[in-house]
Amino acid sequence: MAPRLQLEKAAWRWVETVKPEEISQEHIDLAYRVNLPACKRGSCRRNCKGNPNCLVAIGEQAWLGDIDENTFHNIDDPNSERRDKNTFVGLTNLGATCYVNTFLQVWFHNLELRRILYQCHNARAQEHNIESDYEPQSICEHLQYLFALLQNSNRKYIDPSGLVKALGLDTGQQQDAQEFSKLFLSLLEDTLSKQKNTTLQNVIQQQFCGQFSYVTVCGQCGRSSALPSRFYELELNIQGHKNLTECVTEFLKEEKLDGENRYFCESCQSKQSATRRIKLHSLPPTLNLQLMRFVFDRQTGHKKKLNTFISFPEQLDMGPFLEGKADQKCVYELSAVLIHRGISAYSGHYIAHVKDARTGDWYKFNDEEIEKMEGKKLQLGIEEDIAETAKSQTRKPKCSKGYHCSRNAYMLVYKVQEDETSDPSRTIVEVPTFLQRLVDQDNHKFEEWCREMGEMRKQSVDKGKAKHEEVKELFELLPTRDGEPYEFIPLDWLKKWLDDSTATKEIDNCQFLCSHGKLHPDKVGDSKRVSPEAARLLYERYGGGPRLDGSSLCRECVGQRCRVLRLKNQLNEDYKEVSHLVKRSPSGEGYWVGKASLRSWRQLALDQLEEDEQESKRSNGQTNGEGPHGNSKEGTEDEMKTFNEDVVCSHGGLTILETERKLVSPEVWTKLRAYFHKAPEFTQNQESCQQCLTLEQEEKDNEAVSKMMAMDQKNQLPNLFNEKNRPTLAKWPQGTDVLYIVPLFFVDEWRKFIRRPTKSSPVSNVGNTLLLCPHGGFMFTYDSLMGGDAQHVALLWPSEWEVISRLFIVDQPISIHCFKEAAPTGATALYTTQPDLCWECRESFLFQQQRDLREYTQATVYIRKVLEDKRMIKEAAPELTASSSEAEEEREEHPKEDGERDPDFGQSEDGAKRLKLSDDGGGGGAPSPAAAPVASMTKLGGIRRSTRHRKLRGEKALIVSANQTLKELKIQIMHAFSVAPFDQNLSIDGKNLTDDSATLGSLGVIPESIICLKADEPISDYAAMDDVYQVGMPEEGFKGTGLLGH
Repeated sequence: MAPRLQLEKAAWRWVETVKPEEISQEHIDLAYRVNLPACKRGSCRRNCKGNPNCLVAIGEQAWLGDIDENTFHNIDDPNSERRDKNTFVGLTNLGATCYVNTFLQVWFHNLELRRILYQCHNARAQEHNIESDYEPQSICEHLQYLFALLQNSNRKYIDPSGLVKALGLDTGQQQDAQEFSKLFLSLLEDTLSKQKNTTLQNVIQQQFCGQFSYVTVCGQCGRSSALPSRFYELELNIQGHKNLTECVTEFLKEEKLDGENRYFCESCQSKQSATRRIKLHSLPPTLNLQLMRFVFDRQTGHKKKLNTFISFPEQLDMGPFLEGKADQKCVYELSAVLIHRGISAYSGHYIAHVKDARTGDWYKFNDEEIEKMEGKKLQLGIEEDIAETAKSQTRKPKCSKGYHCSRNAYMLVYKVQEDETSDPSRTIVEVPTFLQRLVDQDNHKFEEWCREMGEMRKQSVDKGKAKHEEVKELFELLPTRDGEPYEFIPLDWLKKWLDDSTATKEIDNCQFLCSHGKLHPDKVGDSKRVSPEAARLLYERYGGGPRLDGSSLCRECVGQRCRVLRLKNQLNEDYKEVSHLVKRSPSGEGYWVGKASLRSWRQLALDQLEEDEQESKRSNGQTNGEGPHGNSKEGTEDEMKTFNEDVVCSHGGLTILETERKLVSPEVWTKLRAYFHKAPEFTQNQESCQQCLTLEQEEKDNEAVSKMMAMDQKNQLPNLFNEKNRPTLAKWPQGTDVLYIVPLFFVDEWRKFIRRPTKSSPVSNVGNTLLLCPHGGFMFTYDSLMGGDAQHVALLWPSEWEVISRLFIVDQPISIHCFKEAAPTGATALYTTQPDLCWECRESFLFQQQRDLREYTQATVYIRKVLEDKRMIKEAAPELTASSSEAEEEREEHPKEDGERDPDFGQSEDGAKRLKLSDDGGGGGAPSPAAAPVASMTKLGGIRRSTRHRKLRGEKALIVSANQTLKELKIQIMHAFSVAPFDQNLSIDGKNLTDDSATLGSLGVIPESIICLKADEPISDYAAMDDVYQVGMPEEGFKGTGLLGH
């Protein structure tokens, strides 16, 4: 079938020879494409939307032929959540809790620990009513229940969120796995020590605790002293070692104490050189060996991971390392290997390889997934490939038989080798009855869930089969035969009916109706012509309407489209003729047409015809001569939407701008009116709008008055306008004891009016209330004006004030007086203001100003990098004469509402809005109290103070907040200067910033502060840099969790 556009053109080709009044039923059938041939199945890859008779590729392929019943539902088989026979149960990863899951699996496979935990007294579980959910409280209760579920649950994996929540762990933050192991065993030991059963009190010590002593020998007298100690794991340094034996040997090697590290000998009663070593005295049944992969790097100030290959045996003989006790069992067998995937200490994934004590098989525990290793052998496999990077590719060393090699193992668990004659029942651990009852309750819930899911699957399958039969029945009835009755059904509805993933709604034909309540010709491509029998069955089963049949073809819409298409075909000829005719001057009476309309009338006509053709909703209520935006009166060629609107003034009359209109002949106007029936019409004799003429004359008169007023005011206040001979506070002028104060905003607005009197409004009010508090008191002191507040005011001579008082409305005079007071050392000047200072409001203002400096958000600070061999560049004062373009270029600011308005001032129409001071309050780069008045008062009263900070070379601006930590600022600096946080030495005003956890507000960093950055020599440790990028906040470990007793 031809493409949709071709079908549409073919449907209306007859309009070239047929006038609207000559349309017959045959033409209507052509427009609605009633007689197009239907497509055969297999002939169309996609449905022909332009053909209402094409019923191919609308979704029927999924229903015709044999169908797999699994396609009728999207519910997974609940049995996929069921535990496989002879396998273990996994644990859900709650976000970043894989480190918890690995240790729980290792401890669960410690049969003696599990057996002892089952013996703990648990009155809550024993008395629990199975009709409600069991909620453990203590750590022992959580661990008991979790172990019982891991042992006898029917689920493939269980949720450990109860234990994790009880411990107060953050599920979204990965923690140090080794630290978690230590803290959890310590917490468990403390909990078990409170059990009444004495056999339970020391189970952690019995399983994991060994003894060693620190032995120190004096080099002078040979005296030996021993400090006994217990251990729960041996922390072995792996740096520089290749195998486990080397690590243990280094752990026990002798250390020399000399120099500042000498030992105080009790016998010699003085510090002496000595030797110290660790002696192992006893080993626990379960020997935990922590391989110290995560170490603190003093250079970077962060943890890093050592991706060093370490070889370790399946059978470990600790006899050579043990002191005395020859009868002690020293041979251990590997029972678990804990793995960390990833190259960074702050990210990655934890898994565990654990040996089943009953069968000797090895399993890999990866959260919910559990994999049994083949051949009862440990297979680390892909875990050793994860850490490979382009910069750290090292070849894996060959391992001897009975040995394994890993670069990611961080903990090895060995268990003492049992005699072959040992009791086989030791591997059997039964779940106590009170716990099994809780497990049975959970298994019952799981089975109920499986049954519900199975029933839902069955219902979906039954529904799908019924739908299959319905589709096969109805789809055969859908096609209609030529010459027989028919109805239209929406194509989109048919597709949804055949798409089983969505619920089938009632048939809605309302969107296909034209303004005459019949089928719109443009909508026929989105509907399908079906047989009356199929339509009847569909409406009976799904309802809806209105029903559209052969009588719903709209003759009026077809006639309107015919007229529009004929005009479009004629448009090019008319355009050429009009272009030729407008070049001639009209001989008789003519019509006014906008020049912009004449330039764009063809496009406007085309838009109007297409608008009529589409009959879109936006043109409802509009008639010919009005475009889709008929209310637009912009008057420009690009924005004009209505023909001849550019000759209509705002009052609806003929515009007074004769240069924007042209007189055309009646012949031209007749042709244009054929396309724009409702276009505004103005004859040659039509007078221009009288209101516009009156307003134009008034505007000219007002401009003349404004120019005269500006000239008069400028002549009376020449120095104020030209900024000459201005009084200053730094050097009180001779010959007067009083100066007057007005807002700088008033002076700025007045100068703006003087410069451009026809473009700016005249100033009528001085607006001194801006400088007063609500009680009528002045807001500034002489000292504050000397210290920076002078930026808000302008000083006037008494003679200037007399002129100001005559020319403008003065709401409240403000003056500053100088009195000479005799003193033994000479005359002293005293300064007062009128009105007096309001101390209450002044203190409130200062308090608010200081608080704003400590509670800012999205403020700018400047980081200035200084070099080791160069002196610090002296801080520059802000430029008073900096151009606004330079300020915009070097500092990102929000655009001012008024191009010249001071950002420190706001003004409402009635002048009642109070003065709003800038956050810096005169600090942060403002001139010193001594220098500021001299620098600023030389031009004060006319020049707006620049808010620009002068940036120096090697300086960058950063956006910060007061509650942001210094650590976070260092991360920003790292991205801006490529200097790692550990290489940054920051200071402000000579004070070093060292507390990474402190907020910027508490450190005295305020908006516009300049922070000096001195960078140390960079360290080319890419792994360390990678760690820094990943650590955005200071590491808190398990602070605030249940592991530390919180």
